[in-house]
Amino acid sequence: MARQADLPAETPHWRGINHLALVTPDMDATVRFYHGVLGARLVADLAGPGFRHYFFEFGEANTVAFFEYRHHEVETFAVPAGVPDARKAQFDHLSFNLPDENALIDLRGRLKAAGCEVTDVVDHGMLRSVYFTDPHGIALEASYWVVDPTGRPVDYGDPGLFADPDPVPAVVELRRDGQVSEVPATHLS
Repeated sequence: MARQADLPAETPHWRGINHLALVTPDMDATVRFYHGVLGARLVADLAGPGFRHYFFEFGEANTVAFFEYRHHEVETFAVPAGVPDARKAQFDHLSFNLPDENALIDLRGRLKAAGCEVTDVVDHGMLRSVYFTDPHGIALEASYWVVDPTGRPVDYGDPGLFADPDPVPAVVELRRDGQVSEVPATHLS
């Protein structure tokens, strides 16, 4: 591991998620669901000999993108968000951000009107959510922050936002020192 102190002091100023790339076995159904049901505008697409790659807008400069691979079968599976499953080692679910409770309730109604199964509103304390899936079983969530922790100084002592009674060592360091002492190196495959 490298020492945090060895990194440049200036941190990136993130503007959100440029895109999260997922895989779909049926791009047509994906466009119909994300654009037609969720109202996420299709804002770009590209293609190569073996794939399509489509981008849906979920806020300024924030998109979710899908690959559809040509001539390759994609095995889909459906499991609810937050339920352990060996097939989802690196992805659990995707949550879309909404501005408030009215928008969440409106989306829930829109999903139901489209014949989509959707949970009741779940109160997580700091945020409230509904859960549903896309046509291919990708677990989705729509949420709004009751107490928005973004865009302001972090208070690691706020039990409404930091409630893990046994946090990992990096969080202990953040609470104690305001930074982590070590960062992991990574390697390209």
